[in-house]
Amino acid sequence: MAQQYPDHIWQNGRIKPWAEATVHVMAHALHYGSSVFEGIRSYETPDGPAIFRLTDHIKRLFLSAKIYDIAIPYSLEEINAACREVIRANGLTKAYLRPVAYRGLGGFGLSAETPTDVAVAAWFMGPYLGAGVLEQGIDACVSSWQRFAPNTIPAGAKAGGNYLSGQLVAREARRLGFGEGIALASTGLLSEGAGENLFLVFDGALHTTPVSAALLNGITRNTLITLARENGIEVVERDLPREYLYLCDELFMCGTAAEITPIRSVDGKPVGTGKPGPVTARMQKLFFGLFDGSTQDRWGWLEPVSG
Repeated sequence: MAQQYPDHIWQNGRIKPWAEATVHVMAHALHYGSSVFEGIRSYETPDGPAIFRLTDHIKRLFLSAKIYDIAIPYSLEEINAACREVIRANGLTKAYLRPVAYRGLGGFGLSAETPTDVAVAAWFMGPYLGAGVLEQGIDACVSSWQRFAPNTIPAGAKAGGNYLSGQLVAREARRLGFGEGIALASTGLLSEGAGENLFLVFDGALHTTPVSAALLNGITRNTLITLARENGIEVVERDLPREYLYLCDELFMCGTAAEITPIRSVDGKPVGTGKPGPVTARMQKLFFGLFDGSTQDRWGWLEPVSG
């Protein structure tokens, strides 16, 4: 099935037709991966369309840019407004947003001076890992590719070049017939999925790998930790060995795109009963309840598109 593109995109300060949002083939980002980006979702809510944790995402965009010395020529408020504008321009309510800032055409070489271009796209996206996966779960595998070692590439930045690692993990998993791959850190301990954080359930408690395990400190990850603790579910952040994937009662991935996706098996070994479990279901209910009103948004995470 061919990809259906939206009609409009925001680029460098204005809305324009999607087909006109072009980049020169000699742009720095194309050759060296010098871009930072975010993935954000807009949901339909009883009070109208709302963007989930928009400001937190754009704050992280600026922090990622800081790490790579990418000067973004717009303020946080201007990019927030661009996100709202592109949703409205495309007539969307439930949407996936992709703000990206990248080194454009300028000098040549790794340290060359270039302008920074900025774009924000929005389109409809269903479940990232396929239809029905939120209910049924996926089969995952541990990848042969490890995450980068400390002090090599900063895992805490959401940068385009970082995702070459995720591509290797994800494409290997698909080639082998799995729904997604799981990566180990250079220590041999668990890191995260190709583009998702991990939660393991033991005796009703959530266990998740720490940010020192070469992973992105996901905003969905932070959301689930907050919701769990607010609702009496213990959360433990700790190093976890690979075999705990086979020993846990439940296992799920989370991220803006993946939302909360249960994992029913790893490397052909069933997780728990081989079906999504009750703690996973409760976390899904708490998370998606933010958008249907059954979970109170006490943190101001829902930012109206009309705002």
